[in-house]
Amino acid sequence: MPESVDAVEMQRALLRLRRTSGLPVAFGGLLSDARHARIAELNGAQTSALRGLVISAGSGLGGKSIALSRPCAVTDYHSSRHISHEYDLAVAAEGLRSVVAVPVVVRRKVRGVLYGALRSPITLGDRTFDAAVAAARDVEQALVVRDEVQQLLAVTREQVTDPRAAPEAWEDVREAHRELRALVPKVIDPALRDELLAVCGRLASAAGARTPQPCDVKLAPRELDVLACVAAGTTNAVAAERLGLRPETVKGYLRSAMRKLGAHTRLEAVVAARRAGLLP
Repeated sequence: MPESVDAVEMQRALLRLRRTSGLPVAFGGLLSDARHARIAELNGAQTSALRGLVISAGSGLGGKSIALSRPCAVTDYHSSRHISHEYDLAVAAEGLRSVVAVPVVVRRKVRGVLYGALRSPITLGDRTFDAAVAAARDVEQALVVRDEVQQLLAVTREQVTDPRAAPEAWEDVREAHRELRALVPKVIDPALRDELLAVCGRLASAAGARTPQPCDVKLAPRELDVLACVAAGTTNAVAAERLGLRPETVKGYLRSAMRKLGAHTRLEAVVAARRAGLLP
């Protein structure tokens, strides 16, 4: 089964944290509810003592970070008087001493926590804090993208069920289609990415079903992304910004799509793609 966006992005963030900070151990997890996070991913650990540990808000270093919604650190975990010590056995089993914990915060709501640690009691400097915060930001961005995808999918599942929707409703469908296609390259979870593409295909075919016209044209994903932006009336520069591409690259994809569709103008390309059921 494909790994979830949570696991994949957390693993990447922990690897980045170790590489950029020099810390030998990194671990973390997302919140299962408003007050509890489960340590699901480990990187550099020598034991499994920390895996599956449930961290409560306010308890231990990570719980303190969750409760305060800010990074927290200790130079020697076991002797620190600034945290509670519910998790000392697991921390001792891994041999950790100096530890930093950083919350993953999305729209002012804590969604998880990342840790970096040393097996020596050494004061952590600004470089280490900056690396930990940057890693947490990576996870935050992935969660923002996932939230946007899920919201759009919830809307489009309803819209795509009625191919006879009023003309004005199709403008909303087309905008949702464009936004979904723009998000696809940012999605790490393969299952979620496949679902996104499937919904985009259903949106396009539902629109094409109103004026069916057989067509064997096959457009590359990025060609469709660019056409979806063009259909929304964007310039090449705006399309490039939305898709994370260079304007020259957008022009190249657009020229290729126009050639495949036998179109001489941007408008002709959009119309042809809609008739072929490639765009809603």
